[in-house]
Amino acid sequence: MNFRLMGIDTPLFHTLQHLMDAAGDDSDKSVNAPSRNYVRDAKAMAATPADVKEYPNSYVFVVDIPGLKSGDIKVQMEDDNVLLISGERKREEEKEGAKYIRMERRIGKFMRKFTLPENANIDAISAVCQDGVLTVTVQKLPPPEPKKPKTIEVKIARG
Repeated sequence: MNFRLMGIDTPLFHTLQHLMDAAGDDSDKSVNAPSRNYVRDAKAMAATPADVKEYPNSYVFVVDIPGLKSGDIKVQMEDDNVLLISGERKREEEKEGAKYIRMERRIGKFMRKFTLPENANIDAISAVCQDGVLTVTVQKLPPPEPKKPKTIEVKIARG
């Protein structure tokens, strides 16, 4: 919409026109602007607090996810060393005659990513959800055996 064509040419309307043109122009997006997926994932991660514990033989990740069923939760490995915990909390179906007065419980996607250390055994991961708390346990690999010196037999050359 061009305000000048309508006979309105004040600095305020000129600024408004500039802002509307800039907002509608997708070709002028900054290269450094985050994508919608990135912003969505960042919000999901910020809204999903987690505790991480290290034990002598394992790493344990604890995430509060009240009211979710096991089918609503995914525990995956990606890129060989990234543990991904994700899921979605859906809105309850409204029962006939009931209406919300206030909705404070969070709904929507949740996600956390953890880069596992080199000594994590990605083949020994377990996940248990009990009383609204998800506990993911990643066993540690045994420490490498110290290298023993190799003894080489010395032969005496004749000649």
